[in-house]
This record gives sequence, structure tokens and C-alpha cells, in this order.
Amino acid sequence: MKAAVVMGSKSDFEVVKPCLAALTKFGVQAEVRVISAHRTPEQAHAFAANAQQNGIEVLIGVAGKAAHLAGVLAASTVLPVIALPVQTSMMGGLDSLLSMVQMPSGIPVATVGVNAGENAGLLAVQILSLKYPALAEKMKAYKEEMRCKIEKDDAELQKQI
Repeated sequence: MKAAVVMGSKSDFEVVKPCLAALTKFGVQAEVRVISAHRTPEQAHAFAANAQQNGIEVLIGVAGKAAHLAGVLAASTVLPVIALPVQTSMMGGLDSLLSMVQMPSGIPVATVGVNAGENAGLLAVQILSLKYPALAEKMKAYKEEMRCKIEKDDAELQKQI
């Protein structure tokens, strides 16, 4: 089980850390790279085009501002691509989000929320769960843990009010 997390800039790494933690929690290997859609476009195309033969099964493109990285990756592979928009100082990440969700017909990219690194990792896990039944079982257990925590939190709150 292998995912690639491709950042447009090293400065995106703080947003990527929760993504990597989620992948690691579920035992998914991650290849992490800095490849720019605009500064190293040939590298981005080559990385995506060769991803499948390099054992990668899902890609996560992380970028801010003119956030075209996930789309560039998706244009060069048949693998699923998840876009992780990064918050910016200019528009708070709305610029990144809109760059990612406005993909042209024929180049689908799944997009998670701004700075939602954990959700990007969890979505990658869910995609991989289609192929790996043991991973699907781990995801079911994770969701059960979340359900139990919320029920416990609610019970404690009810005692307080």
C-alpha cells in the first residue's frame, strides 16, 4: 500500500504532517516529494506518469495560491488524485480551494478542505481500502472508535447540564 504526497513547496510540509500521520496510522507507505506544477512541470508530469509503475496507488497533491499541482498530476495518470489546498495569506485558502475544485471535464480530482491534511490521508486510506480488505477493517474500527468517543462525550456533557 503506497501513496505519494507531492507538495508544490517545502513550506506546505506543516499541512502535510497530519496527512502523513493518518497514512502511517493505517500502515500506508508514503513517498513525499516537493515538485512544483509551475517551476518543475516536466518533473510533475514524469512523476505522475511513472507513479503506477513505481508502486504508487493514490496521489495527494498539496499546494496553495494558484494550486494547479493536483490537476497537473491527474492529467498525467489514471490513478486517483486527491487535492489538499493550503491556506494562504491572500485569501485564506479560498484561492487554493477554487484552483483545485474547478477542474476541466475529464480530469477529476477529489478535493478535501483547506489545510485538511488528516482528511486527505484518510481519503487515501478509504480509496486503498477498495483493494485491501484488511485496511477496510482498520477503517471500520477507526470509525467505531470515533463513534464511541462522541457517545462518551455526549454522556459526560449530559451529566454536566
